[in-house]
Amino acid sequence: MTDLVNFPPTPIAGTVAGHLADWEKLENYRLQEQSLSLLFHQFCPSNSELEHVLLKVSALNDFYSTNIFDTYSVAKHIVGLGVDRRLASHDLSLVNEIAAITIKGKPKNFYSFATKFCSHHQADVFPIFDSYVEKMLCHFSRFDRFAKFSKRDLRDYRRFVQIVHSFRSHYRLDQYSLRQIDIYLWLEGKKYFRREN
Repeated sequence: MTDLVNFPPTPIAGTVAGHLADWEKLENYRLQEQSLSLLFHQFCPSNSELEHVLLKVSALNDFYSTNIFDTYSVAKHIVGLGVDRRLASHDLSLVNEIAAITIKGKPKNFYSFATKFCSHHQADVFPIFDSYVEKMLCHFSRFDRFAKFSKRDLRDYRRFVQIVHSFRSHYRLDQYSLRQIDIYLWLEGKKYFRREN
């Protein structure tokens, strides 16, 4: 039997609030997020000019260490998708389309990056996927059965968003935005699951 002491406790509003307070103390992460907000919302809000998208892709790649070694190709791919209208209409299928790209004849899937790109445009519509969020959602699905899904389901962005909403609703965390839930899942996941990486 699994030792539950080594796993995150059941989410409650106070725990989430505590993590949000901790987040405010993490100056490097907080300032990176503020810098990205300036870039995405004030300096380069649209995605029609390659130079603007290249700045955004490069900044996200640097701050989040997303391991994109050809930011130009990714930026060009995003411009070609005409993402502004789709972001405005909350088109969740956009994430998987941004993620799937062929670079130098090799297919790539920059799924986590694509969730971050869309989230930085509209954080309360597009939650962020990363390995810690994945581990947290899978853990609570196993132990509390808040939703039935497979690990693979988390890579289908529409399904991932449904699962995050189910998580928030099941634990009565509706007072928190999707971005706040992201922060909680990431910080708690980093605390309990870092040893697995």
